[in-house]
Amino acid sequence: MEWLGLQLFADLPATGRIVIDCRHEPLLMLLAYLVACAACFATLDMVERQSHSEEPTAHRQWKMLGACCLGGGIWAMHFISMLAFQAPVEVHYDVSLTVLSLLIALAVAWLAMQSLDRSHMRAHHLLPSALLIGLGIVLMHFVGMAAMETGARQYYRTGLLLACTTIALLTSLAALCLARYFRNGSGTRHQLMKYGASLLMAGGIIATHFTAMSAMTLVIPADTALRLPSGYNSLQLALGIGFITLLISGASISAALADKKLQSKEHDLRRVSVLLGQLDQARASLQQAAHYDALTNLVNRRGFNQVFAERLAEHKATQSRLAVMFLDIDHFKRINDSLGHAAGDELLKVIASHIKSATRTHDLVARLGGDEFCVVTSLNSCDEARHLAQRIMQRMKEPIDLGGRRMVMSTSIGISIFPDDGSSAEELLKHADLALYQSKDSGRNSLHFFNDKLKTQASLALQLEEELRLALLEEHGLCVHYQPIFDMRSGQVAKLEALVRWHHPQHGLLGPDRFIAIAEANGLIVDLDLWVLRHACADLAHLQRLGYGDVKVTVNCSAVTLSHDELPVEVETALLLAGLAARQLELEVTENALMGDIQRTVNLLKRIRALGVALSIDDFGTGYSSLAYLKRLPLDVLKIDRTFLQDVPGSQKDREIVQAIIVMAHTLHLQVVSEGVETVEQQAFLETHGCDYLQGYLLSRPVPLADLRPLLERVQRESKVLNPCGGKVLQGSPDLFAGSPGYRAGASIARRGH
Repeated sequence: MEWLGLQLFADLPATGRIVIDCRHEPLLMLLAYLVACAACFATLDMVERQSHSEEPTAHRQWKMLGACCLGGGIWAMHFISMLAFQAPVEVHYDVSLTVLSLLIALAVAWLAMQSLDRSHMRAHHLLPSALLIGLGIVLMHFVGMAAMETGARQYYRTGLLLACTTIALLTSLAALCLARYFRNGSGTRHQLMKYGASLLMAGGIIATHFTAMSAMTLVIPADTALRLPSGYNSLQLALGIGFITLLISGASISAALADKKLQSKEHDLRRVSVLLGQLDQARASLQQAAHYDALTNLVNRRGFNQVFAERLAEHKATQSRLAVMFLDIDHFKRINDSLGHAAGDELLKVIASHIKSATRTHDLVARLGGDEFCVVTSLNSCDEARHLAQRIMQRMKEPIDLGGRRMVMSTSIGISIFPDDGSSAEELLKHADLALYQSKDSGRNSLHFFNDKLKTQASLALQLEEELRLALLEEHGLCVHYQPIFDMRSGQVAKLEALVRWHHPQHGLLGPDRFIAIAEANGLIVDLDLWVLRHACADLAHLQRLGYGDVKVTVNCSAVTLSHDELPVEVETALLLAGLAARQLELEVTENALMGDIQRTVNLLKRIRALGVALSIDDFGTGYSSLAYLKRLPLDVLKIDRTFLQDVPGSQKDREIVQAIIVMAHTLHLQVVSEGVETVEQQAFLETHGCDYLQGYLLSRPVPLADLRPLLERVQRESKVLNPCGGKVLQGSPDLFAGSPGYRAGASIARRGH
């Protein structure tokens, strides 16, 4: 096959003279290899710069420079190698074909740079690109060979011709892979590997050329005269081309190195700028976190105190009126208990939005913590404050979708007015808080202004605190009432729950709702619990001497007392002083009291249990405990809270809940006490489902020790009514078993631990 005067895939002619004295100048061969190495290294640098250029113009410029370095280097290597070829014939080069070979080399190099411009190059992209580049290099070589005019014809052997093409294809594939690999990286090892890759790529390119040259045989036709070589100095031309090519490659490499350093400095400056921006953002975030609530984006307590002080100073200067409103979300704890704290947080966001939308733009709205909010507003009359509070309450009544439920919340509001209710921030906040407590005590979902009566009530609370402290110190005025707990199997009184009362000299008999909160708030609850414990043990010892040796006493233990490390020692001391066996005492703890430091609580309860004292969990189902905690606690008894029994047997869900609790408790080998038994239907339901003990108004109300013995005697006479074998229910007399309405109000507080 003849192409551009080249005899490809053709046999040697039968006639003609074969030129056999052909050789290559070693110095020019080495120069060609060096030119190829420099071009390959420069191309790798151009590819790296191309991939790291962020501006489109610079990206295109590096691509063009890389194509020039690679194409010019391949062509210069080829032309220098052609000049290194020496034969005993005259050699000239056709200018047009030589220029065409250069253009082919540049086109092939542009194709290579274009292929390397892909961010992700798969095999189906890589192989076609390598094929086109390899064939382009072969085409460039044979166009350059066609430019050589010697008077002889060029014949090429098929095997070496195919080997040349294969080497070109493999070299192109390897070059693409290496160039993609070295696009990223830094350091000495990376640079050394790049040098090695350049030597390898240059070796493949020059191997392609000399394999093709080995495939060539020069044949002078028989009718053509032999023209001897002229004085043409190929060495000088080759050195000139090599020098120019090396100069271009070196300049390109220097430009790439300078750009790399410049870009590195730009990146450093950019990082510094980013760090400075982040520092500003962090400073702003700290300022935001210091003065604003992260959940609702309202002003927090710290920011509120600062802004409130500034506004109060302004109103003092202008003698204008100012309202301070304390808001507390009614029954918010139920949301956290039932739906979880995440749902509670979402609800707080919506509530904050409602409050903000109901106020004016210049009003100060803050979240002071939990579900407590505060609004400070300027006004001309008290009616403005009332209207604003009513607007907030009305906005709060809009339904809220939360966790697949549609609920309506309400709020209690307390309001104090400057200057009527105080002149300092502390006074105004304290008086607004007192007004808030009045709203909560009035049934919630209401608003109240501060008045002197509230101050009187606060003074009364302070007085009660002082008198309670004195009553504990002198052990005067406090007493214990007992509510029987009945055994379902025997119908007898099995236990007595000790409930504290206070005979106040001015206010009469006070239930726990009047003083337990005061004791908890002022650190008296531990002393009060231990006082009840000692007196309950002493009273039970007295009952034993009267012949009631099988009865146990249960004493409530608050969360604060449960955290008291000396509680086991106090229990043991109370038993010793009363001469009472440990098995006759049972301590009741609520779920919430158990959920503090669970491991510490378990260890403390184990110490008490080791004494022989029984342990009971009170108000089960109303706190935060789970089965995972329940099985770890050393408990003996579980008390079902009265709230689950209120709608039994009418409510199917409540029936199923109570039944499930009984089954679960028995599975954990716990006895079950049901509180709040008020109807015979409830008693029958509990008896049917295996409840062990009953306690409630149907059976008996709490009574003082003096009235306890007649009650126990009457129960013994009527115990046959409770006998399960007889299939009957308790039918006690109204004066003995019916709870008074006045007691019911205080009994709910008693479940909290007293």
